Amino acid sequence: MTRRALALALLLAHPAVASAQMGPVPPPPMAATPGVLQEIGFDQKLGDQVPLDLAFKDETGKDVKLGDYFGKKPAVLSLVYYQCPMLCTISLNGLAGALEVLSFVPGEEFEVLTVSFDPKEGPVLAAAKKKVYMTRYKRPEADKGWHFLTGSKESVDRLTKAVGFRYVWDAETKQFAHPAGILVATPEGRIATYLFGVEYSPKDLRLALVDAAGGKIGNAVDQVLLYCYQYNPRIGRYSASILNLVRLGGILTLLALGGFILTTTRRHRGRARGPVAGRTRD
Repeated sequence: MTRRALALALLLAHPAVASAQMGPVPPPPMAATPGVLQEIGFDQKLGDQVPLDLAFKDETGKDVKLGDYFGKKPAVLSLVYYQCPMLCTISLNGLAGALEVLSFVPGEEFEVLTVSFDPKEGPVLAAAKKKVYMTRYKRPEADKGWHFLTGSKESVDRLTKAVGFRYVWDAETKQFAHPAGILVATPEGRIATYLFGVEYSPKDLRLALVDAAGGKIGNAVDQVLLYCYQYNPRIGRYSASILNLVRLGGILTLLALGGFILTTTRRHRGRARGPVAGRTRD
């Protein structure tokens, strides 16, 4: 790998480059950024519909549509290309690392769609990549829930445009230059969350899935965490909601105070009744 290719991959993996171009978030410094980096990034399209009619092939060569993986469960979507020499592998490793920590399992609570944005790649490469990650993940049941797809240029173009994924071919390095990140969609296929970078916090991924599922997966603790942590699209992560934390603290304080008063009242009543019940006549 050339020095330029290595530098390019490191820059693309940096959160400042991988993050969405929205609001006042500044782009990387012009002087320190190769020209190609100005053409790539995530344009966040929260709430937009992923086109479920798009045709792809899965790792077995079977013809599928994106809609086959939606309807009942939220889905994680990662856009990579299977022959990527560095960044895509790092990103997939980060996703696999987060999945290993989660108690949720692909195919049960959610789906994972890893889609190649290189239309020249096919099911053979997809199958090889899936084998690598199924071996690493070591959860046999995930085989039916983590899908590796390839498709035509038309399908790839429509999908990447729909989710705001901008990438270009860098003729000098003979590689695709692209941002690093994943997104989570609702069971209906609407974009709910973007998580940026090449390492994904298991907490953020879990909250994103629970959030996208509308509380249909997870437990009461997840609901409390979603109240205390809110998705921040500027950084592509869940961050503490100070106002909600203060509110929750106030509620817990009131509950504790109420419990203390109730306990104290019962003790006083018990003491008052004790001597009367034990008094005898002369």
